[in-house]
Amino acid sequence: MSYELYYWDGIQGRGEFVRLALEEAGAAYIDITRQSGPGRGIGAMMAIMQSHSEAHIPFAPPFLKDGDLIVSHVANILFYLGPKLGLAPDDEGLRHVVNGLQLTITDFVAEVHDTHHPIATSLYYEDQKEEAKARSAYFINDRIPKFLGYFERVLQQNPNGPKHIAGDAVTYADLSLFQVVEGLLYAFPKAMSNYSSRYPLLAALHDSVAQRPNIARYLKSERRLPFSTEGIFRHYPELDMEAS
Repeated sequence: MSYELYYWDGIQGRGEFVRLALEEAGAAYIDITRQSGPGRGIGAMMAIMQSHSEAHIPFAPPFLKDGDLIVSHVANILFYLGPKLGLAPDDEGLRHVVNGLQLTITDFVAEVHDTHHPIATSLYYEDQKEEAKARSAYFINDRIPKFLGYFERVLQQNPNGPKHIAGDAVTYADLSLFQVVEGLLYAFPKAMSNYSSRYPLLAALHDSVAQRPNIARYLKSERRLPFSTEGIFRHYPELDMEAS
């Protein structure tokens, strides 16, 4: 039986973190809103979210259906999928370490989003451009170094070596860090221009994930949608600058 992934059609967004895990594992899944027909499309996703009979309705996408079970929130979905897909450590304690790293990535992604929507998600970017400029300057000079520096230290201090963020094998957190770096390179190319020299272990992790056979095939496929100004990582030239 295929997993069913529910997320907004046409954008990578938060759903991409789940897609990368499914693609790396070669798992059978259906991207529901990208399909047409009964039980497919945006309407199928909204029907679940707006249901008056479903026992466990999700607040927002992404969410995953595995049979009758609905699992929501990126970190929660990956915590559920990780052991099933071979993308989580065997050790239970280390699985929680990986989950904590994924939750930190979730916090970072929320801050990325707020660079272009610092006041309200219900407003257009054009309605908050000046505030976005101020927020982005702070994000570039303070928050990017804070988060990327942390992940660099975690890699450096991994007892099993710096090839992975935790343990001695690839986990979903490694895949998510790849997506974060990819997104930042797209959204803030000036700010990220020297990131590989400042965070060499993180840069090496990014490159190694990109070269994994299943990920490399996915990145070249039509299933991998391009970044755009509709997703989490958005490139607005006026928000990008070299770090001070």
